[in-house]
Amino acid sequence: MKGNTPPHILVIPFPAQGHMIPLLDLTHKLATTGKNITITILTTPKNQTFLTPLLNTHPSIIHPLILSFPSNPSIPHAVENTKDLPNSFSTFILSLSDLHHPLLQWFHSHPSPPHYIISDMFCGWTQHLASQLNVPRFVFSPSGAFAFSAICFLWKNLPTRVNPIDENEVVSYHSIPNSPKYPWWQVSPLFRSYIPGDTDSETLKNLFLCNIQSWGLIVNTFDEFEKPYIDHLKTELGHDRVWAVGPLLPMDDSSTMALQRGGSSSVSANDIVSWLDQRQDRKVVYACFGSQTILTKDQTDAIASALAKSGVHFIWSIKQDAKTKNENEDAVVGRGLVIRGWVPQVLILRHRAVGAFLTHCGWNSVLESVVAGVPMLAWPITADQYVNATLVVDELKVGKKVCEGGESVPDSDELGRVLAESVGGSGKEISAALKLQRAALGAAGEGGSSYTDLRCLMEQLVLGC
Repeated sequence: MKGNTPPHILVIPFPAQGHMIPLLDLTHKLATTGKNITITILTTPKNQTFLTPLLNTHPSIIHPLILSFPSNPSIPHAVENTKDLPNSFSTFILSLSDLHHPLLQWFHSHPSPPHYIISDMFCGWTQHLASQLNVPRFVFSPSGAFAFSAICFLWKNLPTRVNPIDENEVVSYHSIPNSPKYPWWQVSPLFRSYIPGDTDSETLKNLFLCNIQSWGLIVNTFDEFEKPYIDHLKTELGHDRVWAVGPLLPMDDSSTMALQRGGSSSVSANDIVSWLDQRQDRKVVYACFGSQTILTKDQTDAIASALAKSGVHFIWSIKQDAKTKNENEDAVVGRGLVIRGWVPQVLILRHRAVGAFLTHCGWNSVLESVVAGVPMLAWPITADQYVNATLVVDELKVGKKVCEGGESVPDSDELGRVLAESVGGSGKEISAALKLQRAALGAAGEGGSSYTDLRCLMEQLVLGC
């Protein structure tokens, strides 16, 4: 196949916003960087709208492949994205593996089938497809190198509890740099649900182990952020085909790609910017817990009460179906914006008025905050968020932990005090955040580590054809 054949790449996202967004950002980078390439993106009918900005930007390079979403009795009809069915990742992972055969048929019928597959780490089934077709598969990690190392450790080593009902029993990730330790309840819920011998559990395990067998690994991170963990992955995988290409974010926060990244907002970007323009520099707290988290009423009340007591200006993004609206929300009208549904987060974080970010520590949110130079108030809730919080709070010291866990309720007085302090104009987290921001921008800029890795990746894709 080597020669002058233009490369054709098949991109396979996982239908969760935290996974799709960075892989679509990578696809945009590849389309912008590469010359004379073709990219096909697999999608299903109800996820097609997420591709619209990308398809409009690169109409001659990127093309959709629309396949029907596989039916599954545990997934309601017309639901094709985890945002519409939270806590359903394992079901979606297993269901999507049924696309193997339709994709195989498409490959065999295509006059110029793809030379490579780039697929999300939750699409381990594509490793079998790639082997069957004799094409290299690159696994894409929307999480950082630390988090990817942790998930690989779990599925390779299968740690268990001495006391099977002790949620506080500690798991030691002994082979990962710094030998991190976490109580069982903070371990990946996908892994915690594993039952040896159970058909679905064993399938999930094998799909995750497929990631370790992939030809190459692309990670949404950068050297200056996670170098020990990037180096660890190269050792763990037994090769150097690991490319750290992050932070995968739009550099122009007013572009269509940035504003429509992950969906459309219920409040116009112009209205949000206009409100922020009236605030002083670094005096606004932005609060958002991602597309999956639905806060309990007690948690929502505690945050609303803390915002009321803090006296700060704020923007608070609440998941559309959250059961909120209480007296505390009314008490802060005028000092803040409460936005239900998706928000243009990149635009908000990069505004000069935003000085702190109350976050669940999802990896996209962490990177967006790092690039904006905004310190984080960490409240990890599930999945890789505990690992991310360790990196943010303990290792790089660009944030403070204010709470942890999906059932925990913070003390509103204490949280209010921390919120007020976070935009008080002092604190070592601000200088650390600005230093890390410079490193992130340097990595993505010309000659930086991620810039270089992206071009090395592109060179690999082109020279292989």
